[in-house]
Amino acid sequence: MKKFAIATLIISCTIIPFSCFAQNRPNIVMIMADDLGGRDLPVYGNAFNETPNIDKLATQGMLFNNAYAAPVCSATRASIMSGQYPARVGIFDFIPGHWRPYEEVTVPHHELQHLPEHISTIGDAMQAAGYKTGYFGKWHLGQKPEHLPNARGYDKAHMYAGGGFYDPRFVPEYNTPKKKRLSETLTEMGVNFIKENKKEPFFLFVSHYDVHVQLDADRDIINKYLKKEKDPDYPCNAVYASMIEHVDKSVGAIMKAIEEMDLADNTVFIFYSDNGGVDNRFDNIPLLGGNSINVYPEGHPLSYIATSNAPLRAGKGTLYEGGVRVPLIVRWPGEIKPASTSDAIVSSVDFYPTFVALADGINPKKQVLDGFSMLPALTENRFDPKRELFTHYPVYHHEQPMSALRKGDWKLVENLVSGEFDLYNLEYDINEMTDLKFSYPDTLETMKSILKKWQVDTNAHMPFPNLNFDANKRYEWGKNPYRK
Repeated sequence: MKKFAIATLIISCTIIPFSCFAQNRPNIVMIMADDLGGRDLPVYGNAFNETPNIDKLATQGMLFNNAYAAPVCSATRASIMSGQYPARVGIFDFIPGHWRPYEEVTVPHHELQHLPEHISTIGDAMQAAGYKTGYFGKWHLGQKPEHLPNARGYDKAHMYAGGGFYDPRFVPEYNTPKKKRLSETLTEMGVNFIKENKKEPFFLFVSHYDVHVQLDADRDIINKYLKKEKDPDYPCNAVYASMIEHVDKSVGAIMKAIEEMDLADNTVFIFYSDNGGVDNRFDNIPLLGGNSINVYPEGHPLSYIATSNAPLRAGKGTLYEGGVRVPLIVRWPGEIKPASTSDAIVSSVDFYPTFVALADGINPKKQVLDGFSMLPALTENRFDPKRELFTHYPVYHHEQPMSALRKGDWKLVENLVSGEFDLYNLEYDINEMTDLKFSYPDTLETMKSILKKWQVDTNAHMPFPNLNFDANKRYEWGKNPYRK
């Protein structure tokens, strides 16, 4: 492996070690889609959407079948930046957070509306290892200057600050031709960053806003999918499919740039999503927007349905598999076997220790890291099949507040309102439809004990009884009173 070659070079480089072995440590490029479901890509069996570049990436690298994220954006992003479970970081929902003031329980709130200052980010760690760092796109971890990516470990950054897909705004400002699509601008930022730093190791994070609602895409691509033969087992939303194609084009353009600069053999290329797909909005309003608002006539089902995560249960905002199991593809020529797959159970908390290991860096001494390096899984397909993986979502969204543990093929889901538990075996019941707690009482008790210990260890925030509970108004959404 390359890390052994690095060790040899370090011994011989006594005067200027970083410049001596700078390009022997791999560059890292991470592209993350927003709300892309675990079954939206052809490489995961989708028969309607088209992603030739992501398909190519999978043929050149490793596709993961058991990759996980948090159920919503800010929580996953916080876990990637910190290497910690969202429960430990204290960012367990999107910022500012959901709020139903008259529900049966009052959900916890974020004590901070940004990534905590004491967190040493993965950007900080990569900088300390001698990497140039760049972050472009959605951040969602705080909007004050001191909380933005260029203040949290990134040498160059432009945070997407709203405006939709065709009139995006950035902080700091970025001059872009009017009506140039957001995905194209983020791609341009990423390619320019690579060009500027190609002679030294770099860490690039491109964080797309596609395929988030409100759905909007180029009309010529939409028309192609409107005319395309439909898959009877999938919604086949033409706008959503077009947004996936926009992301795929970005992946292809960045892959091409890396290849043209002769960097591909020394670059770890990662494609990932921040949570499961959106089957429908939590507030049940139409999910088309911008220039695409009239693609489907008023009342049409596809005005409300973006995707389906089937056979995975449910979607974004839940702890069922459809909400947290996501696509993950990693390419590293010479180290990862091409066209390979892995059943390793991996999570967003694993990127931090993986990237630090790739960079020959040092993990922060006073910061708990909940994840594990993926390198054994990537280079040897070696992993713990009974790994314990935790998710915690103590708020109302598409479901009631829940906490969950996956341990090997077993999955325990705790309802934080009723206190009830469900036990599933994912090997035989990927749909999470058959509760086995009465059939396997010993497994139930063991997993309950593990989950409870983890909740205490991470100081996981919990809901509490609501004195203002009103059964007639319980489903009303309100503005989070802790929003700052």
